[in-house]
Amino acid sequence: MPKTYVNHSLYIHAHVCTGMMTENEKKIFDLMDAKTKILKFWMPVVWASNLINRARTEGRVSSDVSVQTILMELSDFRRKLGRVMVYDTVSVPLVYTQVVTLAVYTYFIAALIGRQWVTASDEILQHIYPQHELDLYFPIFLSLQFIFYIGWLKVAETLINPFGEDDDDFELNWLIDRHIKVHYI
Repeated sequence: MPKTYVNHSLYIHAHVCTGMMTENEKKIFDLMDAKTKILKFWMPVVWASNLINRARTEGRVSSDVSVQTILMELSDFRRKLGRVMVYDTVSVPLVYTQVVTLAVYTYFIAALIGRQWVTASDEILQHIYPQHELDLYFPIFLSLQFIFYIGWLKVAETLINPFGEDDDDFELNWLIDRHIKVHYI
């Protein structure tokens, strides 16, 4: 189970206390939790769509176009929730990042060796490089390539865990706790 769902019973209890979830819905949620350990982020969306349909039959929503618009937005929200869950639960296989890391470092070791200056006689140099002067001091462009590729590699490595667990990443549990506290206020 992903780390972000460890305290989900606390969040469910908080939703009941704030009125965002009824006791009946909590019982259904707990029953589903006992049956299966699949993610149930979609259940409140289903309940919301049922409430929208009930509001239309009771005459609280004036037109079918309004109901359809609300349901389309709710469906879009559910689709985006599903995408977030995929990002959180299905990470890039570790082999991909290992292969890319190996390829980048191997390329730069080979490039560093391949771009070194080899001492040769002036005749050979005139034959190989007839009108070129070589930069013999520091491989500037190779250094820039190294910086860019290593930067891209480090960015790609964050795809292993997109929400992260280090200090630079979003504190999702803190954000959820904060939103619940603000909702209480």
